[in-house]
This record gives sequence, C-alpha cells and structure tokens, in this order.
Amino acid sequence: MKFLENSNQTMIAGFVLTAVLAVGWLAASGVEPTHDSWIEQVVRWVHYLAGITWIGLLYFFNLINAGFLKSLDASQKGVVVPRLMPVALNWFRHGATVTVLAGIALIVMVHPSLSGTGDKAAWLGGLLGLIMMGNVHGIIWPNQKKIIAATAESAASGKPTPPEMADWAKKALYASRINFLLSIPMLFFMGAASHLK
Repeated sequence: MKFLENSNQTMIAGFVLTAVLAVGWLAASGVEPTHDSWIEQVVRWVHYLAGITWIGLLYFFNLINAGFLKSLDASQKGVVVPRLMPVALNWFRHGATVTVLAGIALIVMVHPSLSGTGDKAAWLGGLLGLIMMGNVHGIIWPNQKKIIAATAESAASGKPTPPEMADWAKKALYASRINFLLSIPMLFFMGAASHLK
C-alpha cells in the first residue's frame, strides 16, 4: 500500500477506483453509458471534487491557518510560509477556477433559464461563486504572492519584511473572510438548486 504514502498516487488510485466501481455499477444496473445524463454527472462530479478542494482550503485558511500564522514569530514564518502557502494556494486557486467553470457548464446544461425555483437558486449560487473566484484571482492570490516572496526574502537575508506587507495581508485576509462569508449562502443555494423545486 505504498501509494498511500503519496497524495498524488492516492488521488490517482481514487480515480481508478471510481472508474472500476462505475463500470461494475453499470453492469449491475443496466444503465447505458451513452445516456445524456452521463455528461451532466461527470461535470457535476468535477464540480463537487473541485468545490470540496476550494471551499475546504478556504475554511482551513480562515478557521485554522490565519490564527496559526499569527502565533508564529518571524523566523518561524520564514520557514512555514514559503513552504506551505504556495502549494496550498495553488490547489486553492485552481480549485476555484475548476469549480466555477464546471458550475457554469452545469447551469447551462441543467438551469439554462430562470423559470423555476431551482434555476433561480443555481444562478444565485453561481453568482456568489463568481464573486468569490474574482476575489481569489484578483485580490487574495496577488497579495499572497507578494507576502510569500517578501517572507522568503526576509528569511534568506535576515532583513525585516517590508512595512507594506501588513497592507497586503489585510487585503488578502478581508477578501478571504468575504469569501468565507459568501460561501455559506452560496452552499445553501447550490443545494437548493437540486432540492427545492
């Protein structure tokens, strides 16, 4: 079970397991794999996987990481921030992009008009998701890139971080907290799109 020691190998194994179980389920249930709903199901699955990655990291950053980083001194931050944040923010921002693109595809396929209650809920949830993705790419990531670079440079040179880093951190924090706030109604309306008709 060596593959469990590597997260990428574990993820690949999860995709393989999904394919094997889906083929077995198809054989047992007699559902045709060419059915139109399969495209929708795959897009929905991608939306869920990417969304769990994105929102899971959003909650990690807001509920755990922000407080943890405040408890570190400058030398500890010089070790933690350059190692943790680029990888975490890579998954975070790409998770946001894939979630929103798959969500747009789902809205086009399943809720193309605003005729029903579920349609309106999907569009409202999608609008909140677009705002959140805009915050990720327009505010959070640009400011975090500067923070990561300044922290790494400070750790390497022994010089203090630039005074403007406090402003970058505040901008990134506020945008992240707004996303945290918006995620709560966004998740409500995403659920309502399928379950409140």
